[in-house]
Amino acid sequence: FIGMDQNGKKISLQGLLKEHKSVVLFFYRGQWCPYCNKHIKELQDSLQLLTSKDAYVIGVTPETNENISKTIKKTSAGFSIIQDKDDDIMKAYGVNFMMDDATFSKYKGYGIDLEVNNGNTRHTLPVPATYIINRSGKIKFVHFDPNYQKRASINTLTKEL
Repeated sequence: FIGMDQNGKKISLQGLLKEHKSVVLFFYRGQWCPYCNKHIKELQDSLQLLTSKDAYVIGVTPETNENISKTIKKTSAGFSIIQDKDDDIMKAYGVNFMMDDATFSKYKGYGIDLEVNNGNTRHTLPVPATYIINRSGKIKFVHFDPNYQKRASINTLTKEL
């Protein structure tokens, strides 16, 4: 994949794998999700440990750049986050799902407007998954759980790196 991070830096997986032993790629739903913010904060708090193993941490989200800025403010994230504007990266990793109308309305009732947050009307979110991709481009580790409350632990990630 190729995308632009929050700083306007062009990020390509192929380029990252030339420079690093591995990439920790994670998908998150948005700045409105407390479980996402907790996980991002944990990744940030352990960033030095992860990078000491020559890993590059990168997040992917459908939310707008404005909302990525809110995520960074809430979590102090110091790593790249890419807006997956057209859901292409989510689709490539098989983590995208379409929220049904009833759930969309329920979220809106909670004050979470995905159309505003993501800047589109698709109602698509990622399963909050985490991948470790090694230098040869092979996926070495996957944490994929439709239960958005469950995330890959830092302990597991460091063991897998």
